[in-house]
Amino acid sequence: MNPLTTLVEARFDPHYHNKYATLMAAGNGALGVRATHDEAYATQTRGMYLAGLYHRAGEGETTELVNLPDLVGMEIELNGEIFSLLSGELLRYHRELCFASGELTRVVDWRSAQGLRFTITSSRFVSAQRLGAFCSRIAITPHDGSATIRVATGIDATQTNSGRQHLAERELRVFDNRYLQGRYRTLDNHSDVTLCCACQVSPQAQVSFSAKNRRLLQHTQQTIAAGESFTLEKCAWVSATLDGPDDNAAAQSLIRLRECAVAGYDALLAESLQTRRAWWQGARVEVESDREQDQQALDFALYHLHAMTPRHDERSSIAAKGLTGEGYKGHVFWDTEVFLLPFHLHTAPGVARQLLRYRWLNLAGAHRKAARCGWQGALFPWESARSGDEETPEFAAINIRTGLRQKVASAEAEHHLVADIAWAVAAYGQATGDGAFMAQEGRELLEETARFWLSRTQTVNGRLELHDVIGPDEYTEHINNNAYTSYLAHYNVALALDARRRSGGPDDGFITQCEDFLARLFLPMPRQDRVIAQDDTFFSKPTIDLTRYRAQAGSQSVLLDYSRAEVNEMQILKQADVVMLLYMLPWRFDSATVAANLDYYEPRTIHDSSLSKAIHGIVAARCGRNDEAYRFWRAGCDIDLGDAPHSSDDGIHAAAAGAIWLGAVQGFAGIRIEKGELHVTPSLPQHWTRLTFPFCWRGCQLNIAMTHDTLTLITDRAVTLFIDAAAVEIDGRTVFHLTDHGWRKEAICNPTR
Repeated sequence: MNPLTTLVEARFDPHYHNKYATLMAAGNGALGVRATHDEAYATQTRGMYLAGLYHRAGEGETTELVNLPDLVGMEIELNGEIFSLLSGELLRYHRELCFASGELTRVVDWRSAQGLRFTITSSRFVSAQRLGAFCSRIAITPHDGSATIRVATGIDATQTNSGRQHLAERELRVFDNRYLQGRYRTLDNHSDVTLCCACQVSPQAQVSFSAKNRRLLQHTQQTIAAGESFTLEKCAWVSATLDGPDDNAAAQSLIRLRECAVAGYDALLAESLQTRRAWWQGARVEVESDREQDQQALDFALYHLHAMTPRHDERSSIAAKGLTGEGYKGHVFWDTEVFLLPFHLHTAPGVARQLLRYRWLNLAGAHRKAARCGWQGALFPWESARSGDEETPEFAAINIRTGLRQKVASAEAEHHLVADIAWAVAAYGQATGDGAFMAQEGRELLEETARFWLSRTQTVNGRLELHDVIGPDEYTEHINNNAYTSYLAHYNVALALDARRRSGGPDDGFITQCEDFLARLFLPMPRQDRVIAQDDTFFSKPTIDLTRYRAQAGSQSVLLDYSRAEVNEMQILKQADVVMLLYMLPWRFDSATVAANLDYYEPRTIHDSSLSKAIHGIVAARCGRNDEAYRFWRAGCDIDLGDAPHSSDDGIHAAAAGAIWLGAVQGFAGIRIEKGELHVTPSLPQHWTRLTFPFCWRGCQLNIAMTHDTLTLITDRAVTLFIDAAAVEIDGRTVFHLTDHGWRKEAICNPTR
């Protein structure tokens, strides 16, 4: 494996405080910590989050992922002068995140207003092995004479979610004159949170403690000579009981903290590195490219995919911003099943199974929502948290001109999520052959989502139609016969019917209902020019010049010039539903139809959704348009990694990270699953000379390597797949060469049977 890349912040710029706090955030799937600076800045937003810890602050508020008391902040005084990079003179600045270890390091050379030069080196990481452990270390070296260093740090519970406080302080303690512990409880008395920390300093340092105004701090002072270093090493343990208070949790947290403190920073980092190394070996995508940023984007995406995934708790799922910020209140969307689950499905199938069980465990909430709306089956919430109930805010921000709040329509009509979950269930079953899951959780998810669609239709002139829906293109609301929704609903019901027939369940009329639905549901067919109507009215709407808005993709600048109602009446797409449909169900459409719809809808798409460009790129790659596909893929990478200063202030675009992997594996490597068959059709960008990655398929571990004219497959057991639609069986190491007549098998080495 080639060395993993890093992410570097080469200059200090307050405009980028929150962007880099997101990009360089640390996480292990259970705990996420934003990469804010040790010292305070008014413009930076501190954040630390535990997966699954949600709370509603009060009536009229939205349930949100709780921003925990802060463990990062330090008040630093150097010879009585408060250290800040906004004062004095900054001589050198370098901050770097190592994707391999997860360690973030910052080195600063700073001259104070008094003319004294200091080097401040700090580092931190979240343990990949001990899910509650967070460690940091700071070293301060004076160069122009002795200096008195003062550092105050500990647990700061003044932290809020944009002003909303979720935690009541229960107890603050200092044990053995070393271990700090803060105990908190959510205001609804449902969850307990415990934070512990210990700061190791020199025996020559003076140490005292204070507890005031929701802050429990250790104050350390030491005078050191020029060239020597003051060092403070901080170990912390963070835990919560999410489903009811637990008075024993505090004692257990203190035990875990003591263990971490005994081990120390270096040993904990080495232990965490070993865990991460094993994970990278089973997941990393490597590319040989003349553009270094391509490998960096892949490593960045996988680093965050690891950090955001709660592998420890099937009652939690992946939020749209992971564990890196407060965006979308920490809620779970369809992003998880469509953009994130495929990565886990083909690198760690057990994690994919767990993510689907999250939906299965929340079926009760989906049943409640469907019943409230007058439908049957399971209508999953558009935004989900831990309870399984709908968490979408009823209203968006206040219109400052009218004083009115705009109603959020997604929870009312963006129901394609139901079929997206069924699509993911089917993908899991096909990729794993997990009969036990498909016979229980899978079948129930398929049937209950199908029952929703059976009750959701209405009869028009003898056919069934789906009215008043919103597709992934959220700029077109409350429409009838949306192509994406209807085709996915049709697929959903077909899956449920097949599952029922296979199971031989009781004849309760379900089979007959499904058959009638599949026979009569209206599906928009391609016109003579092969273009599929996004909905009943789309072709009748006028077009406008979108050049300016497309140049500002992601900013939703069109809404500055037009109201949502006006946008709804024009051919303006946030993301193209039909292109998304082509991606989801590729076997339903021939190549000419795919190309025609890509050509028609892309110029009408602003790409204001972070999900849009990656999907266009994959579809373009499937059309053999490698250069176009690469441009889309790079644009998707730059959603977070690009130069815009505030693009990721409130958290990473989790689905965009998943889409970076999708673009490489499903787009350029040409991996796709069609009707339970694994297809490989390589389509590398011209400047990529080699692409390698691991891939799980039906219990088989594949290692795939490809160049422009060779394809090497290494397996741990025999498996059948399709290369450019030709069925081949591979066993051990199999090499193919591209000739004028297609891919030719060259050799099979080291058979495993």
